Amino acid sequence: MLTRPKVKTLAIALLVVGMAAACAPRVDNRGTNLHMEDVATIEPGTHTRDHVLSKLGSPSSRSTFGEDIWYYISERTETTAFLAPEVVERQVIVVKFDQHGVVQALDVYDKDSAENVEPVDRQTPTAGNQLNIIEQLLSNVGRFNKK
Repeated sequence: MLTRPKVKTLAIALLVVGMAAACAPRVDNRGTNLHMEDVATIEPGTHTRDHVLSKLGSPSSRSTFGEDIWYYISERTETTAFLAPEVVERQVIVVKFDQHGVVQALDVYDKDSAENVEPVDRQTPTAGNQLNIIEQLLSNVGRFNKK
């Protein structure tokens, strides 16, 4: 049977272990995580879309307009407790094809090559009346149909 000091020591030990486990970061992997050995086998000017598809799989995204470009995007983040997620690793592989479906260029970008984009803080004015509170309250007076 456990004595009172042993129970207290055990409870404190369990509490410390529980608190340490709660502070462990949560790791999230998103996107297509590719091996660089597979990417290195793709040679511009010789390989086609089918070869890229068989080696790398389906792309994360494709260009909508203009050139035929495939994007393979992956990201690994860690979140500790209630803090904002931190990007640990990011990889973007861009494969550009010519009009015949042959790889024209292959570019690899990582977290360090990212650029921050500052959004513009403007508002688009809307057409219409700017009514104050009195005009809003009195605007419906006399508009009801009497049946």
